Amino acid sequence: MKIKYKHQGFQVEAARNVVRAFQGQPYNDSVDYIMDMGKGTPNLLFTDKGFGNAPLMLSRNDLAENVRTIQREQGLKPINHLEGEGVHLTIEMETGTGKTYTYIKTMYELNKHYGWSKFIIVVPSVAIREGVYKSFETMQDHFANEYGKRMQYFIYNSKQLTKIDNFASDNNLHAMITNMQAFNSSLNEDKNQAGRSGDAAARIIFSKRDEFGSRRPIDILAKTNPVMIIDEPQSVLGANAQNATRKGIKLFNPLALLLYSATHREVRNMVYRLDAIDAYNKRLVKKIEVKGIRQVGSTATNGFIYLDEIVVSKDKNPQARITFDLMGNTGNVRQATKLVNEGFDLYKQSGELAQYGDNYVVERIDGRAGTVTLLNGIVLYEGDSQGEVTEDMMRRIQIRETIKTHLERERVLFAKGIKVLSLFFIDHVESYRTYNNDDNGKGRFAEMFEDEYQRALQALLPTCANDAYSRYLSRFTAEQVHNGYFSKDKKGKFIDSNVKRGETGSSDESAYDLIMKDKERLLSFDEPTRFIFSHSALKEGWDNPNVFQICTLKNSANETNKRQEVGRGMRLCVNKDGERQDAEVLGNAVFDTNVLTVVASESYEEFSKQLQHEIADVVSDRPATIDQTLFEGNVYETAEGKKVKVTADDARKIYNQLIKRDYVDDDGKLTDTYFDAKETATISFGDQFEEIKNGILQTLDCVFNPKSITIDNARKPKEANFQEEQFKKKQFQELWKRINVKTYYKVDFETADLIRKAIDAIDKHLSVTEIRLVVEEGRMDEIHDKQSLETGTAMVQEKARSYHMGETVGSGVAYDLIGKLVAATGLTRKTIVDILKGIKPETFHQFKMNPEEFIRKVGNIINDEKAMAVVQKICYERTNNTYDVDIFTKDTLRGKIGINAIESCKSLYDLVVVDSEGVEKRFAEALETHDEVVVYTKLPRGFYINTPMGHYNPDWAIAFNEGEVKHIYFIAETKGNEWQRSQLRGAEDAKLECAARHFEAISKSDNVVYGVAKDYQTLYDKVMK
Repeated sequence: MKIKYKHQGFQVEAARNVVRAFQGQPYNDSVDYIMDMGKGTPNLLFTDKGFGNAPLMLSRNDLAENVRTIQREQGLKPINHLEGEGVHLTIEMETGTGKTYTYIKTMYELNKHYGWSKFIIVVPSVAIREGVYKSFETMQDHFANEYGKRMQYFIYNSKQLTKIDNFASDNNLHAMITNMQAFNSSLNEDKNQAGRSGDAAARIIFSKRDEFGSRRPIDILAKTNPVMIIDEPQSVLGANAQNATRKGIKLFNPLALLLYSATHREVRNMVYRLDAIDAYNKRLVKKIEVKGIRQVGSTATNGFIYLDEIVVSKDKNPQARITFDLMGNTGNVRQATKLVNEGFDLYKQSGELAQYGDNYVVERIDGRAGTVTLLNGIVLYEGDSQGEVTEDMMRRIQIRETIKTHLERERVLFAKGIKVLSLFFIDHVESYRTYNNDDNGKGRFAEMFEDEYQRALQALLPTCANDAYSRYLSRFTAEQVHNGYFSKDKKGKFIDSNVKRGETGSSDESAYDLIMKDKERLLSFDEPTRFIFSHSALKEGWDNPNVFQICTLKNSANETNKRQEVGRGMRLCVNKDGERQDAEVLGNAVFDTNVLTVVASESYEEFSKQLQHEIADVVSDRPATIDQTLFEGNVYETAEGKKVKVTADDARKIYNQLIKRDYVDDDGKLTDTYFDAKETATISFGDQFEEIKNGILQTLDCVFNPKSITIDNARKPKEANFQEEQFKKKQFQELWKRINVKTYYKVDFETADLIRKAIDAIDKHLSVTEIRLVVEEGRMDEIHDKQSLETGTAMVQEKARSYHMGETVGSGVAYDLIGKLVAATGLTRKTIVDILKGIKPETFHQFKMNPEEFIRKVGNIINDEKAMAVVQKICYERTNNTYDVDIFTKDTLRGKIGINAIESCKSLYDLVVVDSEGVEKRFAEALETHDEVVVYTKLPRGFYINTPMGHYNPDWAIAFNEGEVKHIYFIAETKGNEWQRSQLRGAEDAKLECAARHFEAISKSDNVVYGVAKDYQTLYDKVMK
């Protein structure tokens, strides 16, 4: 199985912004020069021509202007001048979002637009170096298919100088990968000279070598004028401006430095930002949850007890699974785990151990709160332990919780073809593998794991039907499902990985090679390994996308960076075919599948607080509060491409609108009202600012919102249970019988009419942004305060002058205009050609101004006209096909009470999980409280109506009490604004009209009504008409 790569918009944008920073640079295949051939080198074939990157032709002012233009569009703070010595561009990308993919794509794009072909990548460690090399290897076919050429790549090795020679003498695309340790030793020119102390092998790059034709390798590389990519510059460059790495980089004579990281120490000329909050909110990484273990009481005189979980069943009282000390027949004390009821007496059940003599009797088990109360007053929450907790007991509990979480997730994802992996990090190999008299023995963690895995399997298998998953579980023994990844000695035995002082990970290349080699094999269901033990020093080498659980079997409190701890599992997972399970595949359900659970050796509160604090630190440059200065001086672009600069008076009025509409509270924080309005697309800042509404929203999105980085407690999410008795209710059965009918649609519209309307709409509405350079002049007469400097408003713009570009960024690229529009609209090539031929010449001229935007906007306009044409002529007919009942039980619904879920007595589930905390949640709460509602359900994704614009999934099915309303059976769509069938606009409205016609087709005598409701009162008005 190979991981499949796809084009993702944010990665394309990041690469495009780097390209745009050099806009105006002429294309040049390469610059050739007379290459130093060296002396008397019969064993090497030297050419007399070398090839390097064409020099930068833009002035620093030109580059600064390009960067400022990008920053204004991105909502980034504009620079006043190009920052730093040379050319530095900063790209911020959160861990797990494909940073390596992005900079490889950027290299191809720079080659396509400017002809630059020589790149050097510098990374902070051997682990990352090996990972980057593996990425080049696995992505080469993907990029070759996209760009029609392959990049040559190699890892710098001072003993393989012929590769450096090939790098310089070949006119094709080349990348050299090296790690900073090579700089700190081999590239320390002062230290590595003949007669000085230093590494003999390291001196090679600075000395004239006989085997290299008496040439210095560093001189050969510098002649190529490479673009250098610095991966994790905060680690590579360090804080000292005079360190060996920074000096070494200058020796390469770099054309530019491209700096990629999630946590930059210093920011110079940022052209793209995708920080932790952006990545999380856009569903580009896994959702994080923490399963903490908290100790209550610490004296050895207290009896040991650990509350694993509360088990709630439909027909039973809540039970508690607890672990406690038990005296065996031989007098030895061991730990036992049992599922117990109220009244369970630990003193009697433990063999009358004295430590449980003080009323250690289970008095109450609270399923809702997740607690157990003992007669002596002790209260334990799930994950709490009390009494003397030994080191071994803590590790056993962590392993048990990891296995439990793994199996719960695996049971759901197995049917979706997604392999689940769990990762344990340990500090000492002997905890996993022992070697006595050359025999391989199991360490204590391996024994604990197999013991706990067997126990978990015995509890799980009786609850599974004889299905594919239960057969899968039975295929492999406990010994087969775990494996170790460690450094090895010459005899192949596992050994602890060494970490040199000042470094964060091991430099053991062989260990990383094994991890990388097995990366894709581990994703196959034929590979039995699902639980992985590895040395914590090898942590940086792990970035397998299907790691769903991470457990560090050591005390990590206050010593480990929590972001590092979760970073190894943040990538979105892939299925058995290598397809990434992202929003393109899963839509809004990304976080239903992609959840990373950290099993911590501390409480949830401690871990999540530190993790959130670390995330907040790296987004500290976001504004924290809102006032009028946030908008003052900003330049927004209207839909027509007009630039609007916000004056001080405008800024004051915008801020007043925020206050007036309750979007901002007294502390300058965004309110729930704002987020509800934004989610339901009902947000407004007044008519005066309607044309720049999107710009204002972009500014508000940059404001730091602490709620956006809350970390879930893994013990809190609840799964919705299907309530069969609700489904069997007469009222719902009657409703289901009426709506459980599939239809097909027929469309009979005139193509000529569509062509005419599309031509008119394009001529009337199309406005493409012309790519141009804008030279702006301004002055700073006085500085009012520090804040005006920090926000960049102290300098006032006086005038601006535009220069129209003779060619766009995309010049030289062959755009398949007709093919792209066919793909975007689903129309035939002939129809697209007729539309393009019919539009005005001045309208079509906009294609040359900005091809990509032209294609996107024309496609949207055509689709809207197509939707309107279709919906006027569409007709639905009943079929004999019906929906399967299993659509209600196929997918697992998980929600948080009080956040995106409510407990329910009337729904088909005991938990109603909603898409929004605003409109939908309030609607569901109203359905629960109004007596006229008998039963209802949030319709699952499997219940959809086919439309020419794609599948449409209605929100709610509701049955009312007969006699209390006119229309007993109702299908409702919840929207935050009014919807009228007489005023349809665009494809989304067309879907709703299609749904209305579908239900009209299947309804007999109007016994099922479909409508759009913004709240319960609107719904009630409709069912009473």
